[in-house]
Amino acid sequence: MEAFVRIAELESFTRAAEAMRTTQAAISLKLKRLEERLQCRLIERTPRHVRLSSQGAAFLDQARKLLEAHERALAVFSAARERVTIGFSDHVAGPELPALIARMNAQDPQLLIEIRIGSSDDLLQSFDRRELDSVVVRFHAGRSDGEVLIEEKLGWFAAPGWQHRSGDPLPIVTMAEPCGVRALAARSLDAAGVTWAEVFVGGGVATVAAAVMAGLGIAALAPRMLPLGAVEVGPRLGLPKLPHLPVLLHTRCKGERSRAALAALSAAFRSAVRS
Repeated sequence: MEAFVRIAELESFTRAAEAMRTTQAAISLKLKRLEERLQCRLIERTPRHVRLSSQGAAFLDQARKLLEAHERALAVFSAARERVTIGFSDHVAGPELPALIARMNAQDPQLLIEIRIGSSDDLLQSFDRRELDSVVVRFHAGRSDGEVLIEEKLGWFAAPGWQHRSGDPLPIVTMAEPCGVRALAARSLDAAGVTWAEVFVGGGVATVAAAVMAGLGIAALAPRMLPLGAVEVGPRLGLPKLPHLPVLLHTRCKGERSRAALAALSAAFRSAVRS
C-alpha cells in the first residue's frame, strides 16, 4: 500500500524506492502483489511516464487513509515523539518546501520536525556544532561529506523589460555575505572582465527576487527561486555562464524514523526540482 502511494505521489518507481530505502525491483514487486490482490491495474507505466490508471486514481485517497490509520494505531505504543532538526539553505528552500514538509509528515506523523532557514555557511557551522541533525545546502568548498541530491542550474535574471544602460557598471542584486552564490557570481564577473556594482543586498532570496522584479538590477539565482515572469538575460548581455551547483544533504541522524523521513524528503526533493 505504501509503495503504491509513494509511486503515485512521486510519479517515479526510482524516487519511491529512494523514499522507502529499498530497490526499484522491490517496489515493482510490492505494486504487482497489490494489483493482483485488487485484480486491477493501479499504475500505467511507459518508458517516459508513470501515472495513475482510472482505478488507481479512485483508490489513492482510500490508500492514504489506510496508511494514516496504520500510523495512528502504531502511535499508541510510542513512548515519546522522536525529534529531527533540519536546516535548509535559503538558496535551496524554494516553493517546494511546503510539499517537502508535508511528505515528511506523511511518512511519519508522530515525528517532531523542526525546520530552520539560513545561509549554507551558517547552517554548516551549526551542523558541525551539533545544533542541527541534518542540513540541505549548496556545495561548500573544502567539504567532502554529504549526499548530492541534485545538480542545479543557475542563471542571470532580471525583470521583464529591464535594460542595462550602456556605459554603467552592471547593477547586481545579491544576498548578504557569507553567501556562496554571491561569491560565485562575483568571481565569474571578475574573471570575465565585467564591471559591476552591488545595488541591493537582501537578507534572503525572497527579498533578492523582489528587488529583481522591482527593476533594480540582475541576480544570479536558480530559476525555480524566482517569481513568474522573471527573464534570463545572461546570453543577451554576454555574461559568463554560471556552473551547475550541487545541493547536498548532510546528516548524522541515527534514528530509524528520522532516517526514513529524510529518505522520503530526499526523494521528494529530487522529484519536485527535476519535474
